[in-house]
Amino acid sequence: MGGGGGGGCSAALYLAAAGVGSLRIADHGDVELDNLNRQVLYAERDIGTPKVGAAARMIAGLNPGVRVEPVHAEIDETTLPSLMRGCDLVIDALDNLPTRFCLNRVSQRLGMPIVHGAVRGFAGQVMTIIPGRTACLSCLYRGTVISETTPVIGVSPGVIGLLQATEAIKHLTGLGRPLQGVLLLFDGLEMSFTRLEIRRDPGCPHCGSGRAKDAEA
Repeated sequence: MGGGGGGGCSAALYLAAAGVGSLRIADHGDVELDNLNRQVLYAERDIGTPKVGAAARMIAGLNPGVRVEPVHAEIDETTLPSLMRGCDLVIDALDNLPTRFCLNRVSQRLGMPIVHGAVRGFAGQVMTIIPGRTACLSCLYRGTVISETTPVIGVSPGVIGLLQATEAIKHLTGLGRPLQGVLLLFDGLEMSFTRLEIRRDPGCPHCGSGRAKDAEA
């Protein structure tokens, strides 16, 4: 799992409750007071301690049969290959687009599926990415990569994290129809869901014909 924020906490909690055998949670941050409105694996007693350790303790209390590997580390292009090694898929619960793009590039190289999720305000989105078969994150976000901090209402990452957990369970069990090539948009203010087809970009620098050029850059 990439990120121990709101979406990552929600996804990890329900994957553990469902009995997923092993979780690797990576995050370099410590628990802060303003995390507690949306990051449900932490409590006030955890403030000032690494998020991954607090998450592991909470999950152990919920389901001791789930093996949790907490990794207190920066997530970037140099650490991602080792963080992803041995995993079946990655939950993208990151909080900025540049780091998501790093994850996207590495996942394409390794052939590792990603369940992407992102939130902004009362809204969010989910998509499952299968390297070589579906549109990737770069196909979705075309143009300039903008680094920004966005406001989040606590319930939004909860909804998106649960949807990511659902997608992960479907992928692992082979049940249902995952959101492959489909972006699911959630609007909490209107309480609506919208499905958009996302097609692969032949010239995508991460998964298309532009990939070799990107690798040389």
